[in-house]
Amino acid sequence: MFSNMLPISLKKYLQMPKRQRKHEVQMAIWYMPFIYIIMSLVVVGITLTLDLVVEVNQYTQNIFQINAEVTRMLVSTLIGGMLTLSAFTLNSLLVVLTTFSGQFSPRMLLNFVSDKRTQHALGIFNGNFVYVLITFLFIGNAQREFFVAVPIITVLLTFISAVTFVYFINHATTWMQVHNITSTMKKTSETMINQTLHRDLEPYRKKNPEDLLEAYQDDARQIKSPVSGYIQLVDYREMIEQARKDNIIVHLHAQVGDYVLKGNTLFSYWGPGAAGNDYKEYCSMVHIGHKETELQDIQMGMHKLAEVAIKALGNDDPKTATNTIHQMADLMLTVEDYITFTPYLMDQEEQTRVVLLSESFESYIYRGFGFIRHYARSNHLIITELIRGLGMVAESIDESKHQMLWKFACDTLDHIEEEVIYTLDKTFLLQAMNHLAELTNNTLDYFAIERRFYDELPTS
Repeated sequence: MFSNMLPISLKKYLQMPKRQRKHEVQMAIWYMPFIYIIMSLVVVGITLTLDLVVEVNQYTQNIFQINAEVTRMLVSTLIGGMLTLSAFTLNSLLVVLTTFSGQFSPRMLLNFVSDKRTQHALGIFNGNFVYVLITFLFIGNAQREFFVAVPIITVLLTFISAVTFVYFINHATTWMQVHNITSTMKKTSETMINQTLHRDLEPYRKKNPEDLLEAYQDDARQIKSPVSGYIQLVDYREMIEQARKDNIIVHLHAQVGDYVLKGNTLFSYWGPGAAGNDYKEYCSMVHIGHKETELQDIQMGMHKLAEVAIKALGNDDPKTATNTIHQMADLMLTVEDYITFTPYLMDQEEQTRVVLLSESFESYIYRGFGFIRHYARSNHLIITELIRGLGMVAESIDESKHQMLWKFACDTLDHIEEEVIYTLDKTFLLQAMNHLAELTNNTLDYFAIERRFYDELPTS
């Protein structure tokens, strides 16, 4: 009943699973200011109690006792000052968000808004404004000759606001620097891999499927998506446990980050307990919404990084694109270290219960570098840096992934524009390719690439 009275903007949080609700609330710009406002009301209560009830001025020295008229003038003046400071901060925030959206990626706006330093700064300004406003309301007609706690706390909070304003401006300008943006994006994706994917999936991964209950697969039941939207979150733990109780195997036909239409096949299941199973329980474990989220979707983080590089290429900023490639290469190491590329999730009895869509390290290479190479096809300098990035990954990664890196690099060179290429561009590009070939044991294949470049291209 109470939830029906709430506006849609707040009601949506009650309809989310706990984990997603926590993530969405922390990403909202009002979350931290709301906490600071609550704290400021507590401080107001303590301050007024000290001055109006306890009458602390009787127990303090004269130097700390401020005339009531001066106190009222101080608080009333700071109301306007605090409001002006908050307005300047909000204006700076809008400038930063506009810059991000135009020069980098509109999907990066939430990264700045959800940054703890940004939210704490906004919280301090709003909390302090509420403090001086409520304090002025209560001391306006108070029959006191002197105040102690109110002026001292007010001056202290004003000083904190002034320092915070300088800190926020420095934070905004520092955060907008390209190397900080790409590094922050990469760390966000790494945190998601370590704390979410690694925790949710890796304990249940199984390389060999063992018993897939093949005898029941012909009678597998197809479950359609009840709504259209993006798959935002899958409760793998609960799904595995419920499948164990029902003695079935669940096969997901879409993965987190995919867009499904109402009526598309969402998952299928089969097994001895399939006949009396209530599929709606499993539907509730797959959360579908109108937007993509980063809770379990590493693709979104990679796409953000790729968009930074693509925007940089469009703005003739090769240094930013190069920095993004380096961060993407570092992210590939995290993917290789923490993700096991097997679709089988097992229960405690070593029985496969959930089958995911098959993925490989090659698919992550494509998601990370595929968009960049497409838009950099005519930019041989960026292609060279991309090949060097693949070489750095090959040098630090397991040998089983080397052929995937080499294949991606060869495919990249097969589709670059070769009609016009400067001699030094060609030299450095082939040097990077040769280094990758040596790391991946593909030297003979490299010689064929080298002959093609020198035979087909005119010498300058």
